[in-house]
Amino acid sequence: MGYSSYRSFRPWLRDEFIFRCVYCLKREMWGQVTCEFDLDHFEPQRLSPKKELDYFNLVYACRRCNAVKGGAQLEDPLILLTSENVVVSPDGMLVSEVASVKRLIRQVDLNSPRLLRWRTMWMRIVDLAVERDSVLASQLIGFPDELPDLAKLHPPDNSRPEGVEKSWYAKKQQGRLPAYY
Repeated sequence: MGYSSYRSFRPWLRDEFIFRCVYCLKREMWGQVTCEFDLDHFEPQRLSPKKELDYFNLVYACRRCNAVKGGAQLEDPLILLTSENVVVSPDGMLVSEVASVKRLIRQVDLNSPRLLRWRTMWMRIVDLAVERDSVLASQLIGFPDELPDLAKLHPPDNSRPEGVEKSWYAKKQQGRLPAYY
C-alpha cells in the first residue's frame, strides 16, 4: 500500500501470479522478451476509480487478454479458472461444466481459433522439449532467470510482509525453487 502508481506493484504481481497471465496462463517465457504483460484492474478503473492503487484489484495479464477484457467487469478468475473447474483438452480447448467458468471463457475469448492454435502449438513444443531437450524444457516451463527480489523493494506499507519470504526469489536463494511450474 502507499505506492503512487499501480505500476509499482509489477514485481509483486509477477511473483504472485507465477510469471503468467491469470486468464490464458501464457508464461512470460512464451512471448516476446518485453512488453507482453500488463497489470489489469480486475474492477475496471472507470467503475471503481478509488481502487486504482488497490493491490487486491490488480491481476497480471498478457496484453491480449487485457485488451479483450477491456473495461468489462468479470467474475473473479482466481476463483473460477482453477484446475478443479477447467480442463485443457488435447486440442487446446478450455472445457468446464461450471456455468460461470464457461461465461468467463467466452467473455475473455479464451477458446478463440487463434488462441486454440497458439495453445496447441505450445503444448506440442513443451511435450517435445520434455521428451527430447531438457535444457529447452527448463527454459519453456521453468522460472524466468530474473526473479524479482522483493526484499529489496520498500513499499510505503506492506500489508503482507510474509510474501517476501514466500517469494520465488527467496525460494531460489533457499534452494527450494522447483524446476518447473
